[in-house]
Amino acid sequence: MPNHMHLLATPGDERSLPMTLQAVGRHYVLHFNRRHLRTGSLWEGRYRATVIEAERYLLVCSRYIELNPVRAGLCDTPESYRWSSYAHHVGLSVDSLITDHPLYWALGNTPFERQRVYRESFAQPLPEGDLRAIREATQKGWLLGDDIYRQRMAMLANRRIAPLSRGRPRRGKPANPVDPNS
Repeated sequence: MPNHMHLLATPGDERSLPMTLQAVGRHYVLHFNRRHLRTGSLWEGRYRATVIEAERYLLVCSRYIELNPVRAGLCDTPESYRWSSYAHHVGLSVDSLITDHPLYWALGNTPFERQRVYRESFAQPLPEGDLRAIREATQKGWLLGDDIYRQRMAMLANRRIAPLSRGRPRRGKPANPVDPNS
């Protein structure tokens, strides 16, 4: 996109993606700035990452990303946007930078079947709830998944993975009420 990019990736470990993007920021930006006689960052904002529940959201996020240029009015169809992975996923081109996720492979037994199923998934618009959930998770850096997945990840991470409710906590019973019989 003109002012941002989306990268849907499955990193090898928790540090590989941030380290890769940090290296891009250090080395590519330097090369780009020298080539174009400019200074400063190429990026409009900070790097943000969101953990997603792959089974529920990976292909939805892929569609979200590949339809982003269409929603922004940069092109009429996702295959006409030069920087999109859509042409690769529907078999119009081969992109050696893309390694297809196992969930994409599960769409069909043959490349033609996978490409057809993926292409047909674009016939229906993304549900508004999915659009809202993806935008909120990516803008705020919160986990994207259903309630069970979020609870499991919160336990594994031993930290909050979603925002607290807004405002002051309501007055109520104390957390550890004193036993009146003691």
